[in-house]
Amino acid sequence: MPNSQIGIYTQKEQGEEWLRQYRGCLPVFACVLGFTETGLIPGISAAGRTPEDRKYTACADAEFLYYGPEHKAQYPLPPLAAGASPVLISRAVFESLKIPVHLFNAGLPQPPGVPVIDLGGAPAKCLSGGAAMEITTVHHLFEQGLLWGERLAANIQQGYLIVGECVVGGTTTALAILTGLGIDAAGKVNSSHPVCNHAQKFALVQAGLEKMQGSREQGAGGENFTLSLSSPVNPLQLVAAVGDPMQVVVAGMAIAASRSCGVMLAGGTQMLAVYALISAIAQAYALSWQPEAVVVGTTRWVAEDPTGATVDLALNLGKSSLTQSGRTPPLLGTHLSFANSRYPQLRAYEQGFVKEGMGAGAACIAAHLTQDWQQHQLLAAIEAQLERLSTVFD
Repeated sequence: MPNSQIGIYTQKEQGEEWLRQYRGCLPVFACVLGFTETGLIPGISAAGRTPEDRKYTACADAEFLYYGPEHKAQYPLPPLAAGASPVLISRAVFESLKIPVHLFNAGLPQPPGVPVIDLGGAPAKCLSGGAAMEITTVHHLFEQGLLWGERLAANIQQGYLIVGECVVGGTTTALAILTGLGIDAAGKVNSSHPVCNHAQKFALVQAGLEKMQGSREQGAGGENFTLSLSSPVNPLQLVAAVGDPMQVVVAGMAIAASRSCGVMLAGGTQMLAVYALISAIAQAYALSWQPEAVVVGTTRWVAEDPTGATVDLALNLGKSSLTQSGRTPPLLGTHLSFANSRYPQLRAYEQGFVKEGMGAGAACIAAHLTQDWQQHQLLAAIEAQLERLSTVFD
């Protein structure tokens, strides 16, 4: 079977059916860039060596994805403690396969140096305060997501839409959304660190959810429902309290696009949280979507991360009363390996650094599906990007 390059970790039959349906089809890639001040907390993320570096990670990744290694970047790729940005993987595939790329700014601290579609969002505050975003911003971003999901899908005849993200600190906001929706996610999420900083993440999440609960009980925000972990949570209020701007945009895009084409949510923990959010939003607002059209696509470094429990997390998604409409998504992972790479920055992935981002895993799955690329072709294309990048710097 030509799919030996793709692992199906949950919902095997549905996953196989999805892969069969889109074999040979060229996808369209939408990448939603966002920011949360959670990403500036020391030690929270390895996507940029210092908090200052991490302010510009999304801009740098977007620029590299759009222009490639030869372009003199306004925001160069930030130094990492180890490894290389996953955008090298995405760029290698999208450039080789000529996959159309659309970049969306859902809320960045500064405008990126690339053509982006500005959605009129804003960066999120740290989730520990329980007031990450204005509810009006969240509603606006969700509407934008629905609008753009429909627009992008309208131009896709036989193919599918890949929706990726870049949000530094996003696995922590993902944990907050999952926990707020009543899903057992503590100790199960991933991170860009080789050993996940579960305790640090969960302490921030608990602080944010407690503050959110307190402010709702005082009747703040003029809403008629109580937000607490024991009573029904309004999903958009939850995002406003402890989320980031990317999450509702991607949820809206996937809901709208799933009605007419396949959707691959590109990422690990963050996209499982988005999937849970889609289910909860669709349920709360009686919106139609097609769960069987949606899969989550990532790397095996995420799916098999020994310091997280991604498969368990995926299986837990359908267990909350708030997310039953979506059940469990098929979790797909590329079998890409860097074990034999000649670059230490790539071999670092095998030690657990970086793992995923900018739609890297989904890009590889697309290469397997569209052109039946094998391990050696992927590795050669990715190493060529790194080689060109190092030549520019020499």
